Amino acid sequence: MTNPRDIQIKDYNYELPQERIALFPLQERDQSKLLIYKNGTIETSVYKHLPEALRPETLLLFNNTRVVEARLFFQKDTGGTIEIFCLEPAGQVEVSQGMSTSGKVLWNCLVGGASKWKQPVLEKVIEVEGEAIRLYACLVERLSDSFVVEFSWYPSGLRFGEVLHKAGVIPLPPYLHRKAEEEDHDRYQTVYASKEGSVAAPTAGLHFTHNLLEQLAAKGIQTSFVTLHVGAGTFLPVKSETMGQHTMHREWIQATRETIEQVLDLHPHDVIPVGTTSLRTLESLYWMGVKAFHNPDCTLEQLEVHQWDAYTLADKAVSVEQSLQALLGWINDRQLNEVVCQTQLMIAPGYQLRIADALITNFHQPNSTLLLLVSAIIGEDWRKVYEYALEHDFRFLSYGDGSLLWKK
Repeated sequence: MTNPRDIQIKDYNYELPQERIALFPLQERDQSKLLIYKNGTIETSVYKHLPEALRPETLLLFNNTRVVEARLFFQKDTGGTIEIFCLEPAGQVEVSQGMSTSGKVLWNCLVGGASKWKQPVLEKVIEVEGEAIRLYACLVERLSDSFVVEFSWYPSGLRFGEVLHKAGVIPLPPYLHRKAEEEDHDRYQTVYASKEGSVAAPTAGLHFTHNLLEQLAAKGIQTSFVTLHVGAGTFLPVKSETMGQHTMHREWIQATRETIEQVLDLHPHDVIPVGTTSLRTLESLYWMGVKAFHNPDCTLEQLEVHQWDAYTLADKAVSVEQSLQALLGWINDRQLNEVVCQTQLMIAPGYQLRIADALITNFHQPNSTLLLLVSAIIGEDWRKVYEYALEHDFRFLSYGDGSLLWKK
């Protein structure tokens, strides 16, 4: 079995011509092409015909996170511009809690032009329906890879999420090399987005329409939702030679008792996450359940899934039923309706999928952890899949086409 720590990222490279990167979405979401990989064979379909490729009683698991307008531009007194990219709340504050805070927040941010940020407080005034909203930014601390910024605003009764919505700009992926346009405010969100907090869209879900969801339901295919707030770390390149030297980014996940029960009830029918974030959430729930199974009194912090937990805890693995029952027991013992936790789970070759049977996902960048995840599902056939997609004019990355990959 492959030891994921020894994997060299250079072995997960392929040539992606710039013209194959989709700069804009198709007008009709479900007209995107869908590559279907199963038992070593590949065929071309479209998302509109997805119901035909799935069996009744399949469970599709979606990530209902909503992209926030995380890019803020402030003009300095000298006339220059400071760009602040809001990543996540500072400290151990959960994303939804930070987004719902009123009056003042501390946020981890990337800052463009940080060396030129000399004045103590930056101010931005936004006119909304004749009312002036004043937003202030104060640089609090310089971290190794980001900055802590204190935001305050008036009227102070607004939630921070509302302030971003009014003052910020949708953060398109950096590889698109273009500014956000009006259509991006709608098309860079899934039609079921509801929990604000992501700085990148769960892009596999961008292909689904309300009509397609109705067609899936008509066939007896069930849907459920989890939340993983996608961080900017999803775009970070792997700079180390081996994965053992790479630090996987942490992200907040949220799953209700009802969703966990639904997964448990439908297993062993097909459970298919839509997007890599849904997959990481689903598989993280399994490992959280393993921890709860062996230690029902564990704290929320002990429940967190760290980068290598799935590999170091492999000898403690239990059945899906045992894991999810233990996690439900942990939730019920604390009289909770959901579990909100952080995960750092790395899914790479050598990882065994515990709950998911397949994955619906877009085509990912070379030398990325997402490509490692695909390889964990279909092995070296990832090269055959990507060569097929390039030869058959599939569109790549966030606004591109997608695939349905059944595990080997």
